[in-house]
Amino acid sequence: MAGHEIPEPADRKRQVAEPTETPLAAEETRHPCDPAFQHGVVVGFDGSTSSERALAYAIGMAHRSGSGLIIVHVANRLPTTVWAGCEPPVFVDVPDHRTEVLGLELACAEYLAEVPWILVERGGDICHELEEVGREYSADAIVVGSTHGLVGRIFGSVAGRLARRAQRPVIVIP
Repeated sequence: MAGHEIPEPADRKRQVAEPTETPLAAEETRHPCDPAFQHGVVVGFDGSTSSERALAYAIGMAHRSGSGLIIVHVANRLPTTVWAGCEPPVFVDVPDHRTEVLGLELACAEYLAEVPWILVERGGDICHELEEVGREYSADAIVVGSTHGLVGRIFGSVAGRLARRAQRPVIVIP
């Protein structure tokens, strides 16, 4: 089955209620995700060599388990202030056309023909967004590539932070 791109799962969209109406229970307003991707495999992907290895592993895992693959690209966010004392930086969303480019590359990839897949774009903290997508799809696992270099040493790797806080198995591919 060829993949297709959807920006966010359907359950992320909320209906706006009339002010005079009584609010519905949270369960009644949620739209279920596509059943093909429930209990699937979430993989963080940004086009790097490390994320390509994670994607290859996640494809095999989804294929062996007969589940769908949820490929997540977290768009860039840039700090608008510098760390000063105890003040955290303020982040601003930057238009990121990389997701479109990645989506086109993935749509043409023959190795993805073996499993049903979707590409989800998010903006924000990578760890939080991967865990959130995993929760929304009741994912069986989250697969990420390891972070190498100076940035990972200073701020901590995404894989390490995710493994410490995730509520589901995290598989780190070197």
